[in-house]
Amino acid sequence: MAESDDSLSRMPSSQPPEATLDVIGGRLAEVGGHEVVRVLPTRARRTVGAWCFADHIGPRYVTENDGENIAPHPHIGLQTVTWLLSGELVHRDSLGSEQVIRPGGLNLMTAGGGVAHSEEGVPGFVGSLHGIQLWVAQPSSTRELSPAFEHHDALPEISLRNAAATVFVGDFGEAGSPARRDTEHAGVQLTLGVGKTLLPLETSWEYGLIMLSGLAEAEGEKLAPGSLYYLGGRRDELEISTLESGTAILIGGVPFQEKVFMWWNFVARSREEVEAAYRQWRRDDRERFPAVSSRLARIPAPRPMWLTGEN
Repeated sequence: MAESDDSLSRMPSSQPPEATLDVIGGRLAEVGGHEVVRVLPTRARRTVGAWCFADHIGPRYVTENDGENIAPHPHIGLQTVTWLLSGELVHRDSLGSEQVIRPGGLNLMTAGGGVAHSEEGVPGFVGSLHGIQLWVAQPSSTRELSPAFEHHDALPEISLRNAAATVFVGDFGEAGSPARRDTEHAGVQLTLGVGKTLLPLETSWEYGLIMLSGLAEAEGEKLAPGSLYYLGGRRDELEISTLESGTAILIGGVPFQEKVFMWWNFVARSREEVEAAYRQWRRDDRERFPAVSSRLARIPAPRPMWLTGEN
């Protein structure tokens, strides 16, 4: 759905960091003519496990004439994870997939060596659109393989004290999602009621928390929408006190062991890989990036800043 507009790389880290609670403010970005709050990547934090991107979408009121219309664009080396709290979108991709997503369902697209897709408003839908799109960096073992798409209508839920958890990727507590994952990572929606909640965590993982609505507190820090709360690692649990009921997204995983180089919609390992994908998209290379069946014109790739002066 969204594009990363930074050239960002991170060297591998083999061990989970110490437990912490770092507040990393998000920033406004424009996607498809609408503002989103981008909380990952930032200069302060570029990955959480294999999670490398997070855009908080809405809540905003959409109509047929002013909806979410992200025209066809390319990806390499990542998985897109689209999750809605309200509203509807339709996913179309160069594999021929066409899938409406609604709250409680998961769209997961694996780019591998190359895929193109669009995400558009559903004809006739008028109402609130609210959700998040996340990217997962693929490891070298899968990042150059064939693209894929999957949709899951129903995902496992577990009850916690004063909260419910829906596991859309990976394992959390006693629940495991059926969705594909290429590394050890997890994504969970937390529906938080007022009061204290204890989250079970893996000590060998690092975690981040993104509030989508409501107000909570952990370790003396207020938790509200607009920031990534980086929790570090080496924890087996985290207690949250919810002051105003709401929804949060917990992301976590084993620290990613490979260098990541991100630019625009590409998650790669080097400038050379990005340049190759950029040029193939620019010349409409249908072998790597087949056409998407969309009424919208494909998005042209901006020129990488390091190629200034080159056609």
